[in-house]
Amino acid sequence: MKTSVRASLAGALACGVLGTAILVTRPGHDRDPAPPKGPYVALGDSYTAGPEIPDRSGTPAGCDRSDRDYPALVARRLGLDAADFRDVSCSGATLATLTSPQPTDDGTNPAQLSALSPRTRLVTLQMGNDIGFASLVEQCVKSGVLSYAASSVGFHTGDAPCRARYVSGGTDEVRRRIEAAEERLDRALGEIGRRAPGAEVHVVGYPAILPSKNTDCGREMGLAPGDVAYLDQKERQLNTMLRRRAEDAGVHYVDTYTPSTGRDACAAREVRWVEPVVPRAPAASVHPNERGEQGMANAVLKAVGAQQS
Repeated sequence: MKTSVRASLAGALACGVLGTAILVTRPGHDRDPAPPKGPYVALGDSYTAGPEIPDRSGTPAGCDRSDRDYPALVARRLGLDAADFRDVSCSGATLATLTSPQPTDDGTNPAQLSALSPRTRLVTLQMGNDIGFASLVEQCVKSGVLSYAASSVGFHTGDAPCRARYVSGGTDEVRRRIEAAEERLDRALGEIGRRAPGAEVHVVGYPAILPSKNTDCGREMGLAPGDVAYLDQKERQLNTMLRRRAEDAGVHYVDTYTPSTGRDACAAREVRWVEPVVPRAPAASVHPNERGEQGMANAVLKAVGAQQS
């Protein structure tokens, strides 16, 4: 995607508000008792890259990759040197950019899978833009703002005006998109296994972006209470799909949702992992802050046996 995460809420969200990190174990092979020592390749979108978290690292600059994103933190904890660590994550990436170059507003990121080789021993992947969650959240914010404005003059648009736009006649458009992404993810996991047959692979789900219950997030997110619950439900459905696809492919799934519960974008500033529409800490809108990147790194490190429970 060419739009910068700093240009607008839509751009920030489109950079991967619901992608999922994948740390890959070769199907049919047990994980080694000791954590892998590299080479480590990080593939992914903006939740991997950590846009707006200082300092910017790597090329192209348009990927807005932080030197404090969770792959960098994992690599440091594993004691990897520069030759054994490649972070090719990029804001705006989709599953298609694994095999095709991705233009950005400041340079082109090569096809991410080109960083893999038979020497690769650890891979992380985070990708969720394929389901169009960016436009969904943007629309829900707009609907919420309009709903609050209408209620202030005596009109009521319902508890979940945005949900009503996506659910009709028993069909949930967002669920349909999640289901459609499964086959593309299967192909991506198969290609990772082909290019890096000795790599350890885990799928890491997204951290909690919103509370799980109807909550007034008007101050931080501008969402109607029912739409908060709806969006969280869609995220959990995405995470469930990612877990299922990982297990079917014979790779591991890492849960970051559970440790981040209560640390979503509507939580107190000093505990949240994800920033709200208007960030209060260095991070892109509705993206992980440095605390969130550290939290995801801890979950990955625990999964690869480099950190105690």
